Amino acid sequence: MIQEQKDKTAIGQQQYPLLSGIKSPADLKKLSIVQLPFLCDEIREYLISCLSVNPGHFGSSMGAVDIIVALHYVFDTPRDRIVFDVGHQAYSHKLLTGRYEAFLTQRKKNGISGFPFPFESEYDSFVCGHAGNSISAALGMAIADMNTPGEENRKTVALIGDASISNGLAFEGLNNASQNPNNLLIILNDNEMSIDDNVGALHRYLSEMSTSAGYNRLRFKLYGLFRKWGLIEDKGKGRVLRFNNALKSLVARQQNIFEGLNIRYFGPFNGNDVTKIVKILQDIKEMKGPRILHLHTRKGKGFPAAENNPAPWHAPGKFDPATAKRLSETSMGDRLPLWQDVFGNTLVELAGKNESIVGITAAMPTGTSMNKMNCYPNRMFDVGISEGHAITFAGGLAAAGKRPFVAIYSSFLQRGFDNIIHDVAIQNLPVTLCIDRAGLVGEDGVTHHGVFDMSYLRIIPGLKVAAPMDCETLRNIMYSSLDWNGPLAIRYPRGKADTCIWKTPFAKIEPGRSRKLAESPDSRIAVLSVGPVGFEVIKAIERLKSDGLSADHYDMVWIKPLDTEVLSHVSERYQGIVTVEDGCVSGGFGSAVDQWLGQNGKTIRVVNLGIPDNWIYQGSVGELRADCGFDSNGIHDAICALHNELSQSDCHKNQHTPDL
Repeated sequence: MIQEQKDKTAIGQQQYPLLSGIKSPADLKKLSIVQLPFLCDEIREYLISCLSVNPGHFGSSMGAVDIIVALHYVFDTPRDRIVFDVGHQAYSHKLLTGRYEAFLTQRKKNGISGFPFPFESEYDSFVCGHAGNSISAALGMAIADMNTPGEENRKTVALIGDASISNGLAFEGLNNASQNPNNLLIILNDNEMSIDDNVGALHRYLSEMSTSAGYNRLRFKLYGLFRKWGLIEDKGKGRVLRFNNALKSLVARQQNIFEGLNIRYFGPFNGNDVTKIVKILQDIKEMKGPRILHLHTRKGKGFPAAENNPAPWHAPGKFDPATAKRLSETSMGDRLPLWQDVFGNTLVELAGKNESIVGITAAMPTGTSMNKMNCYPNRMFDVGISEGHAITFAGGLAAAGKRPFVAIYSSFLQRGFDNIIHDVAIQNLPVTLCIDRAGLVGEDGVTHHGVFDMSYLRIIPGLKVAAPMDCETLRNIMYSSLDWNGPLAIRYPRGKADTCIWKTPFAKIEPGRSRKLAESPDSRIAVLSVGPVGFEVIKAIERLKSDGLSADHYDMVWIKPLDTEVLSHVSERYQGIVTVEDGCVSGGFGSAVDQWLGQNGKTIRVVNLGIPDNWIYQGSVGELRADCGFDSNGIHDAICALHNELSQSDCHKNQHTPDL
C-alpha cells in the first residue's frame, strides 16, 4: 500500500509538476507570473482526469480556473477572503488550498464536499450551494472588517458566476453595497450560461456591455489625480462617482447599470487570460469603495466538447477524456426513464389537451425536463435563478385563468416559501408545484438534499401535498389536478423511475386516498410509506418471510390531506405502526401521523423512519439511506425490533395478569 501511494505521488509529480507542488496558496506565490498559464493547463488536465471517473460539476470549474489562480496569487488567503457564489466553479480553489490529493474523494461518502464548506477548510469562507448569496455574505464580512480594529485592511472578494447575478438576492446585495461604506470587490464571472442558456434582459445587457481601453486609461489617471487632491473621501466620493458615470456614458455611449448604483465598474476583460487578470487585480486591489470586475470566461474551457456544447457538460457524469463520450450516451438497451422525464412528457401530453396549462422553471429547463414544453414556446417560461419570482409569477398566471406547473428542485424551492404562502396559498390559486430532487440526492450533499419540503409545506392551509410511489401515480395526480381547486405540491426524487412502461392511460385520483400493497392475516404491524421509498419497504417485507414474520404495507400517497379512514383502521387493527419517508422525520409525514393519532386518542406504538434531526452530507443515495436507517435493511431491522418489543410487552402483560 505504501509503495502504491509512492508510485501515484511520483506519477502526479511527473504529470502535474507545478500543481502537485502546491500545498497552499503560499506555494502558488513562489511561481513566476509566466508560469501561471502552464499551471492553469495542469489544473484543467487534472480536472479532466478526475472528473471523468468521479463525476462532478465540470464546465463551470473548467472555465473559472484562470480567475481562481489569479485570486490566490494576488490576495493573501485565507486572511483575505474569497466568497464563492455556487460552488460549481470552485474545484481549482480546492486544488490550490491543500486538497489536491483529497480531490479524488470529492462528493464521496467521508470525502470532501463538491462545494466550498467552512468546516472543511479555513480557505472556504462561506457555504455556497445555492445561487445569489455571495455579494450579501461578502458585504457583511467587508463591513465587519471595516469596523474591527486591526482588520481594516483585510480584503474580501465575492466571485459570482453561472448567471447568479440575475438572482434577486444578488441585486439586494448590490443595492446595499452602494449604500454602506465598504471596500468589497465583486468579480462577475460571466460565462453566459447557468446550467442551460442564460435568459433575461440582464444577460443580454452583460453580453453587449463594452468598455474602451481609452476610457479605462483616462479613468485611472483621473482617479490618481482626485486621490492626490483629496477629493476621494466620504464627502466627495459621490460627486466623483457621478462624474465617472457621466464620463463613462459619454465615451462608451451607454449607461452602466453597476455604476448607476455607484459601484465602480471595470471591464469586461478576458477571464481566461490569467496573466491579464493578475495585473488587473494588482491595479485595483488597494482601491477603496465597492468595485465590480467583469470577466468573460468560456464554460468548459480546455475541453472542446464542453466548450462547444456547455449545457450537457455542466455535470456530465462519467466520460471518456479521449473521445468525449459520456457514459449516459453509450448506454444501450431499455433504460429506466428518469422521474423528471416522466413528469416532462406527461406535462406535454396534458398541455396538448388543455391550452390553459403553462410550464415554469427557474434556470433548470433541462434539469427538470421542462424543456420538453418547448414545443409550446408561448407556454413555457424559464425565469432564471429566481425561485421566489417563479412562484409569484405562477400566482399571477393562475389569477388570470392559467394552470401553471412550476418545476423546481426541492432544495431551491425553500427560497420561495413566503411566495407560496402569500402569493399562492392565501388566494387558493391552482398552482401545481412539481418538486424535483425531493429526498436525499446523493453526492451533491448537504446543500442539495431535498429533505425539508414535506415539513414546511404541510403546515400551509389549503395546500395539498403528494408523494407518488410510482410513475403511474405521478401521471394520474397531474391529470386529476386539473379538476381540483387550490394549490398542489407533488414531490418526486432524482434518478430513475420504477418501470419502462410509464405511459399508461390516465385515471382519476382522489386527494387523501391511499392504497394497500401487502396484507397478511396474522400481521401485527402496518408499514405506512410515502413516495418511492415504498419500494424499499417491499424488499424489507419480502425479507421478513425468512424470519417467520410479516407486516402489512400501505402506500399513503398523500402527506396532506391524510387518509384518515386508513389511519383509523390501522390504529384499531394493528399493534404497531412504522412510518417511512425520504424526508425529515421532524414535522414530516411521520409527524403528521403521530399528530393525528394523538388528537384522536389512539394509543398505538409508532416508529418513524426518515431523515434524523441532523445534517446529512455527501455519499451515494444508497449509502445515505443506510446511514439514516430507511433502506430495505434498516426498515427490516426496525420492523423486527418492533415485533420483539410487542412480544416482550405481551409476555410482560401475561406475567402480571392475576388468576381468576
